[in-house]
Amino acid sequence: MRPPFSGPALGNIMQVAWVTPDLDRSLAQFRELYRVPEFLVMERGFPAEVFGEKGQMKLRIALANVDRMQLELIQPVGGGVDRIYREVLPADGRHANVQHHVCVQVTGTEQNWEAYLSTLGGERPIVYTGDVGPQTRFVYTDERAAIGMYVEHIWYSPEAQARMAAAVPTYRTF
Repeated sequence: MRPPFSGPALGNIMQVAWVTPDLDRSLAQFRELYRVPEFLVMERGFPAEVFGEKGQMKLRIALANVDRMQLELIQPVGGGVDRIYREVLPADGRHANVQHHVCVQVTGTEQNWEAYLSTLGGERPIVYTGDVGPQTRFVYTDERAAIGMYVEHIWYSPEAQARMAAAVPTYRTF
């Protein structure tokens, strides 16, 4: 088996994410404009470190799968260390869905995840880590200089992967 970190660095992209100041308005837009009828909506709070600052992350998140791509809408709601999301929103307060990151999924064991993490850094610095529980690991790398966005890297245990697959609405176009 080839290790998960030996292929292209943007392999296994499984998600595109936008940040919004108003999740409900964004959900209506995605229903009307893009015909995505339903998302899993959740509020999450968890310890995080963003650009070296530790604190609480508080977000409203909406997820839906369209074919093999997950759509994520994120509304920062708690201040704290959420500036990684809040800083991309329009300063004048107008509504926007701002493309923020893509997500690369690391498959395999937790040891695969640790090996994969060891390949990051340098021109792909880890700038955000969050603790959402023992069955999910994620970090963001700041790749704005190279590709204009952050890249989220995520690993799920088989149990967490199964829970997500069951909970997130999935729509097929083909």
